[in-house]
Amino acid sequence: MNGVGQGFWDAWKLILGLDPDLYEIVFLSLQVTLSATLIAALIGLPAGAWLAVKRFWLRRYVIAVLNALMGLPPVVVGLFVYMALSRAGPLGGFGLLFSPGAMIIAQVIIITPLIASISHQSLRELWAEYHDLLISMNATRRQRIMALVWDGRRALLTASLAGFGRAIGEVGAIMIVGGNIEHATRVLTTAIALETGKGNFAFAMGLGLVLIMLAVIVNLAIHTLGKTERASTW
Repeated sequence: MNGVGQGFWDAWKLILGLDPDLYEIVFLSLQVTLSATLIAALIGLPAGAWLAVKRFWLRRYVIAVLNALMGLPPVVVGLFVYMALSRAGPLGGFGLLFSPGAMIIAQVIIITPLIASISHQSLRELWAEYHDLLISMNATRRQRIMALVWDGRRALLTASLAGFGRAIGEVGAIMIVGGNIEHATRVLTTAIALETGKGNFAFAMGLGLVLIMLAVIVNLAIHTLGKTERASTW
């Protein structure tokens, strides 16, 4: 227990002392994950809204596939992205492998189905409520989608935060396509794995505490925006 307590104390000293190596890793993690979340939201949110409004004969199967893709194994995503970005791959000429760009691509693939699926489920309920009104107003499909997106913006922000929460804790795909290179592609999850293996438990614990704090902040944001709990009235 003394060793664990000393590890926590050393970890907090690194955090409060603004250790440059620790915060370099934190800032790179935020840069990669926020970029991936923004790109995934720009793809997933309109896709979810479109699926909520559009009716076509393959719609049920598309939704089923989208829900299945929410469980994509990150290491498999990392493998395919690695193959695509390697020198022998179709995108090898861009030189993105073992760079933050490759990590962003992997995270986008992982979280886009999650964001699209959550947004579709939220907007589907909203569309059922607004359907008759928007049809009676002769609104175009684009106007219907825009109305749903605006009135469902709280749910869509929650979907984006859920994507961020999954991406920030991802390690498998990031390790494969990023390579965990110091001062280049080392992020919170890969650094924790490396420092734990090296026996540098204080630094690993400091990174872990930061990761936990980020996860708590994101979940509190989802909780608040989604209003999952309401104050009791007596």
